[in-house]
Amino acid sequence: MADMVSEKIYYSLSEVQSITGLPATTLRYWEKHFAQLSPRKDKHGNRYYTMTDIELIKQIRYLRDELHITRIEAIRQELGQGKRQADFRQRVADILQRVRQELVDIRSFI
Repeated sequence: MADMVSEKIYYSLSEVQSITGLPATTLRYWEKHFAQLSPRKDKHGNRYYTMTDIELIKQIRYLRDELHITRIEAIRQELGQGKRQADFRQRVADILQRVRQELVDIRSFI
């Protein structure tokens, strides 16, 4: 999936839902509360996200779900002050997820 994602410049709302596993309502809510998350909109109001937007969404989700930081203000602060640390944790989590999936795939062949 990561290879497919890296080929495009813009992603529709439905594609971002599929990539992140988040509902459209959550993505729109986060747009209102995180200034850094501002996908382009066409004249019809359709949203188009960049890979930078998607990475930010993954970071927010990681902070919320894995680190259990649920207050918007606390997530904003973490993104602002601990961006490098959050990036590192997100990358580690992504790598572990891929390794886990590979192990599950290998196990299915045994």
